[in-house]
Amino acid sequence: MSLVKIQTNTHLPKRIILVRHGECSANADINVYGTTPNHKIELTEKGIEQAKQTGILMKKLISENDNNWKVFFYVSPAERTRKTLREIGGSFPKRRVMGVKEEPRLRELNFGNYHDPASIGKIKKERVTYGRFYYRVPGGETGAEVYDRISSYIECLRRDIEMKKFVCHDPCQETNIIIVTHGLSSRIFLMKWFDWTIEQFEDLNRMKTSEFQVLQLGHGGEYSLAFHHDDKKLREWGLSPDMIEDQKCKAYGPTGVNWQGACDSYPFMDCFAEDSDDENTII
Repeated sequence: MSLVKIQTNTHLPKRIILVRHGECSANADINVYGTTPNHKIELTEKGIEQAKQTGILMKKLISENDNNWKVFFYVSPAERTRKTLREIGGSFPKRRVMGVKEEPRLRELNFGNYHDPASIGKIKKERVTYGRFYYRVPGGETGAEVYDRISSYIECLRRDIEMKKFVCHDPCQETNIIIVTHGLSSRIFLMKWFDWTIEQFEDLNRMKTSEFQVLQLGHGGEYSLAFHHDDKKLREWGLSPDMIEDQKCKAYGPTGVNWQGACDSYPFMDCFAEDSDDENTII
């Protein structure tokens, strides 16, 4: 998704960072799903420490080569994401924070109400065999419905960027958007942002707890994962070789000095006829 046609690069946030919440009690003990509403599930002590360390790492990343920067946070309304934000926030002085917004559309896939461990295990197995995008959790959502609300959020984010909501008074100041969300929601965000197909989405793997993905603005006005994540990490997250090549193209090409590849990564291109001199001949 390119924003270069919307406005000059100086008005675009330098980075969009997706963060998965720290380890929560349900990650450590599946029985929690049967006793605690999903949105009230809390972080474990390990998850709290993970979130603190993530804040330190992100602050280092953002400030390492520039002392003129700000951040804006979006956060899912779940208790575990809000607590993750609070722990991350300990690394960021208030003067660096442009704002914080709780965004309900960033919530995790709705798994319905209470579930016993046996049903949760069954649901997770069925999702894999049926397909995470189309599978409907009994009493909950499909991945397709999560896609719809994440798409709505992204369109609002783009509108805010167009309206220069993230532009500082100092034109040289870099802005960074940090989105604290969940495993599936972050994958759906990437799918929508990069126009990936459903098949490509199905191959994606979720981030570890408190892991983060950095989309940085490239030379051509598009955001890319390739600036901060090497091929090994991108493969770990489930990106195919073609998807990795496309990320490099968004980062460095086609005019970038570090790029030597091609940028044609549209799906379904293999179903069209090869170019020929007589392509306009009517058969």
